[in-house]
Amino acid sequence: MRKWWWLLCCSTLGVKAQQADRQQFTDVLDIKHFVTDTSRVGVSFFSDMGAWHAYALPARTKDYGAFIGPLLMDMDGRWLSNTIAKLHVFEAGKELLPEKGTHHYYPGLIEQSYELTDMAIRLQLIFSSANTAMIQATITNQANRHRELSLEWEGTAALRGQVWQQQDQQLQINGNGHTFYMTYLSADKWKIKSGGSSYSAVKSIRLPAKGIWQETQLQSYREQSGTKDFAAALQQNRQRWNNYLQACFTSDTTQRRLMVKCIMTLITNWRSAAGDLKHDGIFPSASYQGFYGFWAWDSWKQAAAVCVFNPALAKDNIRAMFDYQQADGMVVDCIYTNSKENNARDTKPPLAAWAVWEVFRQTKDTAFIKEMYAPLVRYHHWWYANRDHDGDSLCEYGATDGTRIAAAWESGMDNAVRFDHARMQQNNAHAWSLDQSSVDLNAYLYAEKLYLGKMAVLLHLQDQWTLEATSLKEKINQQYYDAETGFYYDRHTSLVKVAGAEGWIPLWAGIANPQQAASVAAVLKQEKKFNTTVPLPVLSADHPNFDPLKGYWRGPVWLDQFYFAVAGLKAYGYDQLADEFLGKLWQHATGMNDQLPLYENYHPLTGKGLNAPNFSWSAAHTLLLLRE
Repeated sequence: MRKWWWLLCCSTLGVKAQQADRQQFTDVLDIKHFVTDTSRVGVSFFSDMGAWHAYALPARTKDYGAFIGPLLMDMDGRWLSNTIAKLHVFEAGKELLPEKGTHHYYPGLIEQSYELTDMAIRLQLIFSSANTAMIQATITNQANRHRELSLEWEGTAALRGQVWQQQDQQLQINGNGHTFYMTYLSADKWKIKSGGSSYSAVKSIRLPAKGIWQETQLQSYREQSGTKDFAAALQQNRQRWNNYLQACFTSDTTQRRLMVKCIMTLITNWRSAAGDLKHDGIFPSASYQGFYGFWAWDSWKQAAAVCVFNPALAKDNIRAMFDYQQADGMVVDCIYTNSKENNARDTKPPLAAWAVWEVFRQTKDTAFIKEMYAPLVRYHHWWYANRDHDGDSLCEYGATDGTRIAAAWESGMDNAVRFDHARMQQNNAHAWSLDQSSVDLNAYLYAEKLYLGKMAVLLHLQDQWTLEATSLKEKINQQYYDAETGFYYDRHTSLVKVAGAEGWIPLWAGIANPQQAASVAAVLKQEKKFNTTVPLPVLSADHPNFDPLKGYWRGPVWLDQFYFAVAGLKAYGYDQLADEFLGKLWQHATGMNDQLPLYENYHPLTGKGLNAPNFSWSAAHTLLLLRE
C-alpha cells in the first residue's frame, strides 16, 4: 500500500520520483475528530464518489481500531456514532491495547496503523460507490510464534431510538431517515450479537508466526452497491484519483498540496443524485448544517473548476439546477432531496452560461452546449421579462414573492451595504425588483450574452447576442461608472456610492475601457480600501459599516469575488498588482499553507477563516487561481 501511494503521488503524475516525497500529499487537511454531539458537523472529514456518508480519523488513542463516524447526510447531517465499528484484539483472555500509532488522510483514502504487543494493525477505508465504503483490516503477527487471538468488532449507535437488525453476516440500522448497512465479507462467519443500539461480532483466529490476517467490511448508506473485491476497488480508486491530480497539476510544483486540498474539499462535498435531486451536485459545505443542498451560483462556480478534473460531475452539477427550471425560464435559488424545501422565491446572479462554456473549454463537448443552449436562452430572457422594472435593459435583483430578504438573497450578497436603503417595486403578478439596478448583475448579463454568442456560432445558429452585448456595454459604462472616484457603483436615482466587490466585476466581464480599468486598479491598490492583509474585501475597509467579523457581506474577503478581481486585473495587463494580491492571499489566509480547511470567507485584516469551513466555491476559485 505504501509503495502504491508513493507511485500515485509521484511517478504516475509525471513528477520524477527522486524529486518528490510520499508525504507531499499526505494529511493536507487535518480530519481528526471525536463525536460528542451528533449534530456538530463543523469539522473536517472524508467522503468520496458522491456518498451521503463520511468519516474522520481518530483524535484520541482510545478510539484506535476504528474510524470516526459515520456522518449520515440528508437534509442535515447526523453522526451515527463516534465509532460504529471498532476492532478489539484479545490474547489469552486479555485485550491487547494500542501502544503507538499513526493515521493519514491521502487523496481518496484514510488509513490508520498502530502497534500492539508484537503485532501491527492497519485499517484502510475507501469508497467503492456512491453508497458503499470498504474497510480492510490487516493484522500482522511480528512474533516468531503463532498466536491464538479473539477478534471483536463492536459499536453503539448514538442516535436515539435506533435498533440494530441482523440478517446472517449483515447488520442494519436506521440513521437520519435511511438504512445503514454493515456487511462482513469472510468465509469464516462472525458470531454477531445485537441488542438495542449496540452490537458485537466476534471470531477466533490462529495467526502463524510472521503471518498476516486480512478481512474486508462494507459500510453502506441508503442502499448497497459496488464491488466486494477490495484490491480491485483500491486499484480503481488509485486510477481515479491519479486522473484527478494529473488533470489539475501544472508545471509549477510549489502549490500542489493546496491544489490537492481544493480537490479533496470539492469531492468530499460531492453528493450523488438522491431523493428529489435528479443529478449529482456539490454542497456548498457539508461542514455546515445550513448548506445541505445545491445552490445556483455555487453550482456555476463549482462547475467552472470541477470540469478540470471531473467534467461529468461539473455537467451534472449544472443539470441538477436546470432540472428545476421554471416554466417562465427562472432557475430557482436552491434545491434539496425534499423538493418541498426548494427555494423559488429568488434566483441567483446569472453565471450559468459562463460555467457551461468553461465545461466546453475543458471538454470540447459540443453535445453539452447543444443540450444547455435553449435552457440558458430561456433563463437569460427571464431576467429582462421579470427584473427590468423600467424597461431600460438594465436589470435589478428582486424576488418572486415581493419580500426584501429574497431580493437580497438573489444578489448573492445577502446583507450588502449597497442595498441598505433599497425598496421593492412590483413588475408583474409574480415578479418584484429592488428600486436600484446593480452593476454586477448587468455585467454578468453582458458576459452571458458573449458566451451565448459563442455557443450560437458553435451550433451554427444566428448570433443575436454580440450586438446586444455591445449596446449593454455602453449603457453600463454610462450608468454605473463614476469618473470622479474611478469606480463602478449601483444606481438608484443616482449612484449608490458604496465601494464594494460589484465595482470590479466590469473588469472581469471586459466592459471597462483602458482608462476606467486603470482607475479601478488604482482604487484596489489603496491599502485603506482594498489592499488589506488579505486583499479585496467585498466592502471597502474605510467604509463606516465595514465589519468583517460579523458582517458576512459587509467586509470579509470572499474568494469568488477575489478571483473575479484578479482575473479582471490580469485581463487588462495589471499582472503585478494581481500577483501582489495572490501572494498576500497565499501567505496570510487560513488554509492556504497549513492543514486547516478553506473557509467560506476571510477576515481581510488578519486572514482568519470565517463562517463555514471546507467551503466548495472557495476551493473551486482557489484551484482556478492556482491554475490560471
